Amino acid sequence: MIEAVALTYGMLLSFVLTGASRNRKLERANPPMLNYIGYVLFGVTCSVALMAASYAAWGVISDSAAAI
Repeated sequence: MIEAVALTYGMLLSFVLTGASRNRKLERANPPMLNYIGYVLFGVTCSVALMAASYAAWGVISDSAAAI
């Protein structure tokens, strides 16, 4: 299941970054949907990074080798 989510996330991220860089090169504004999806993916990325860092910090604090 995680593989399907990771693949979907990667494809969406690739689409958004490619579209945004192409629009920047052509000096056009991004469509609102592209901006929205980009912000959602950015939020998901930050949330997952924060949860992973918290989990690792909790493992260090509680002296658990399974967290790292």
